[in-house]
Amino acid sequence: MAEILKEEISEIVGYELEDPRVQAVTVTDVRLSDNLRDARVYVVVEGEEAEILSALTALRHAAPYVRKQVGFALNLRHAPEIHFVRDTVEEQGARVDKLLHEIEQEWKTEGTTEDSPVRKDEG
Repeated sequence: MAEILKEEISEIVGYELEDPRVQAVTVTDVRLSDNLRDARVYVVVEGEEAEILSALTALRHAAPYVRKQVGFALNLRHAPEIHFVRDTVEEQGARVDKLLHEIEQEWKTEGTTEDSPVRKDEG
């Protein structure tokens, strides 16, 4: 059910919402509560922090409309409440990659010491 909701919400956000603040939004995941009454919709927004916050505000404002459209499209008697949430997994992954790259650059710049378990020709 979550995957079906994800596809339908992606369509609604991508094609039906006319608010320019939501143009750079991608729905990445939907998680339903056990009783199917609440859906947390995880989204990634491209842009600066102000643009991201603006898009989230627009999405939260549009949540009742999205819920209504989901109910119609999927013929649901009770569509779940839609809660848009910023998905930070990609941001965290990018941050980890950047930190690892910085550490690698430090090691290359500093070289290795005789006590180091890694030889220069191995790294």
